[in-house]
Amino acid sequence: MVSHSGLLTVMERAARKAAPRLRRDFGEVEHLQVSRKGPADFVSMADKRCEQTLVEELQKARPDWGFLLEEGGVIEGDPGKPRWIIDPLDGTTNFLHGIPHFAISIAVEEPMAGGRREVTTGLVYQPITDESYWSEKNRGAWRHDQRLRVSARRDMADAVIATGIPFFGHGDVAQWTRIFGAVAPSVAGIRRFGSAALDLAHVASGRYDGFWESGLQPWDVAAGILLVREAGGFVTDYRGGDQAIERKELIAGNDAIHSKLHKLVASALR
Repeated sequence: MVSHSGLLTVMERAARKAAPRLRRDFGEVEHLQVSRKGPADFVSMADKRCEQTLVEELQKARPDWGFLLEEGGVIEGDPGKPRWIIDPLDGTTNFLHGIPHFAISIAVEEPMAGGRREVTTGLVYQPITDESYWSEKNRGAWRHDQRLRVSARRDMADAVIATGIPFFGHGDVAQWTRIFGAVAPSVAGIRRFGSAALDLAHVASGRYDGFWESGLQPWDVAAGILLVREAGGFVTDYRGGDQAIERKELIAGNDAIHSKLHKLVASALR
């Protein structure tokens, strides 16, 4: 059985500590669907409770590290130390509607020379299926103890591509429509499952051949980007550069699919 670092052990322990309450809350959503107020406030509280548990557990292990949180914003730590990037519930809309496809995402971002920061450890945990995707820089990407590799498909006509679709108040519908119009005729299928963290984990495991989306936040994708790269894949922004997190847009896949998908996206945006 493959062993991972003590840091990864801390991350997985925190995710598994938060997961049972998240599963119980998910089970309650179905009963709330018939209420007049609806489950939205309940789900918001579930999100915050999960984040609180993660922060408490991780602070115990690394008390001087900072946080970048979806709900809680920035918690400052020692600027010379790494920080945690956390999405306690990636796939909130799925959770809200009783769809069992969501994840806890935790990444470690370390300070580097020249003021840069780099994600060096990532975990995406699916509480419903108990699938734990993890990666450490230069140590590969894994699902439990199974080594992950991106898809070997080279032809877009055989490829299934994942994406995120703009929705009420979020995203550039016109831009997405242009990209969809360029990509759809070239591929075997396009899927939208509602969790960018799991989409990227599935690219890393070869379930999807590629992925594109814009309007993403660091906590949505930090762990997933590392998974794809450590599984032998490529992740760039729409321009083909290394600013996916900064530009809040990304294209992911193996070398061939990424290259072809990038050309299609670039042509749609001209």
